[in-house]
Amino acid sequence: MRGRRPTAVLEKLFGTHSLNLQRAMSKATQRQSLLSQNLANGNTPGYQRKDIDFDIRLEAEEQKGLRRSPLLSGRSQSGGPPRSNGNSVDLEKEVVAIAETELRFQTLAELTSRHFSGLKSVIRGGR
Repeated sequence: MRGRRPTAVLEKLFGTHSLNLQRAMSKATQRQSLLSQNLANGNTPGYQRKDIDFDIRLEAEEQKGLRRSPLLSGRSQSGGPPRSNGNSVDLEKEVVAIAETELRFQTLAELTSRHFSGLKSVIRGGR
């Protein structure tokens, strides 16, 4: 396995489903970090809201031949018009987006757990 990409090895061992779950969890973590930054800078003059659009981020991966999983779809919400201080963060929308992202991550973690439980069952011969 020397010289192979780590993702290729994981894909060969566990299939694309587990790789897609891992990528989706990683993107949810990245989004949560950006949303937390937005919340922390809610009153910073001139601060512009940041977010991840999962569809754009995954486009390059699709071009590499990976299939899109419905779990990976996402949307980016704009922060709305800037306030008088130039800040585009809407604190209420950020809190909602953080809750949605946390729910997405929890769902992905549960799906990952079930996926690996199924693999473990197959390895043990259905026991």
